[in-house]
Amino acid sequence: MISTQPNVVIVMTDQQRADVSKREGFPLDTTPFLDSLATQGAWFDKAYTTMPACLPARVSMLTGRYPSATHARTNHSGEDAFYETDLYDVMRRQGYRTALCGKNHSHVGADRMDYCFPLGHHGGSGANRTDQEAAFDDYLAGLRMRAAFDPAPHGVEVQCPFRAVTAAMNWIGETPEDADPFFLWLSFPEPHNPYQVPEPYFSLFPPASLPPTLSDQSALETKGFKYQWIRHIGETAFPDYAEQLPRARSNYFGMLRLIDDQVKRFFDYLDSRGLRDNTIVIYVADHGDYVGEYGLMRKGAELPEVLIRIPTLVVGPGIPAADKPHPGHITLADIMPTICEAIGTDIPRGVQGRSLWALLTGKEYPEAEFDSAYAEHGFGGLHYTADDEFDAHADGLNPTIGFDELNGWSQSGTMRAVRKGDWKLIFDMQEHGQLYNLAEDPVELNNLFDQPEYADIQSEMLGNLLGWTLRVQDPLPHPRRRYRFKSDRRNYWSPYR
Repeated sequence: MISTQPNVVIVMTDQQRADVSKREGFPLDTTPFLDSLATQGAWFDKAYTTMPACLPARVSMLTGRYPSATHARTNHSGEDAFYETDLYDVMRRQGYRTALCGKNHSHVGADRMDYCFPLGHHGGSGANRTDQEAAFDDYLAGLRMRAAFDPAPHGVEVQCPFRAVTAAMNWIGETPEDADPFFLWLSFPEPHNPYQVPEPYFSLFPPASLPPTLSDQSALETKGFKYQWIRHIGETAFPDYAEQLPRARSNYFGMLRLIDDQVKRFFDYLDSRGLRDNTIVIYVADHGDYVGEYGLMRKGAELPEVLIRIPTLVVGPGIPAADKPHPGHITLADIMPTICEAIGTDIPRGVQGRSLWALLTGKEYPEAEFDSAYAEHGFGGLHYTADDEFDAHADGLNPTIGFDELNGWSQSGTMRAVRKGDWKLIFDMQEHGQLYNLAEDPVELNNLFDQPEYADIQSEMLGNLLGWTLRVQDPLPHPRRRYRFKSDRRNYWSPYR
């Protein structure tokens, strides 16, 4: 008997900035299929990561919890992940077959899945590769996470998105039609550095044709030490850092088109198998990339929009088409509880995200619940500064990878951000504030914090941020005796009006 439960697929990219697509007004046509797909379901232009770093964001997506609660606040703390139930637990308990094809970098091991086809920023490993795939993987490692000035060798078929989609199709195809429904995490390591792409994508958006960034290296004086340190450590590892930037941007946009083509290839497969009508597909990224803003690539410093706002769209049964973005503010922590409601199971204890199923399916919901979004940054302690004696070669510079932008300097301290309407507030543990009107200042160069004429909006945003910090206090463990923990079935905090 064929299951009536929907299949669920999360397609995730690594380091995809939200605003570099036609549907967001970007002049280059980087993702034509995804732009079309977005209008076949629901898409969000106010979707945010929980933290702009790979592992913390991915743990949040799989647990529905913020990094301050999971304790996974760096890329090296997967074993610290604290939770009761994650998405793989939920899906297996509900009878789903589970798989990962692509990049993991979370707390979940391959032993928790029915099938795992791992890929990373240096490709795959082991004997289960063609000679061309192995040669390409050696090429990736040899780039040392930098930008390639020539087309990547061996064609599209060795690229990680192609290999991940092939593995996913093979896994789905090996299963009889009357099998249990499947949950697939299809996770591309790109467009994360090393910035490389083969032809024809390498020549698709040549450096001379790229639109200018909204800021350049001169903005580093305004943005402060952590931004300056990302540039400094990059130039220390790669003296041609400035020369790499145009080519890195060109390759980045070319890789977005390659990814777009591979997502289309996957959807074509779902259509060919008659699976499209019973499969919920969620497309997200873990975080963004500077893509040249402030004279930087990659990520690392603080909580700018280019790093924390992520592309998000959802298509599938019961989700009506919409040609405009949904107005709600959402985060990666909302993915797990949304899937729970979509498949008809309760949200587990300890989950902090909210179900988006009412938003996706056109049902009633309290609009105030989604009028703001919240993000975190930092592993704690004091901010490291230029005055600290801190060996960059021990934490950041590396002969294998060139440099790690997620280092002790850039990730130190504790910062929180809240987004609401046109406004954004960033606040740290030493009570330093940043307030920006994003409609007028999209790359956050004019800090309005403590300016008298903005006192009312500053007070409102501080109150909103305080509310968020209280909401994301870890509810685990629930009281052991006598007291009954009260929560909304969708984890809403705002009442219906």
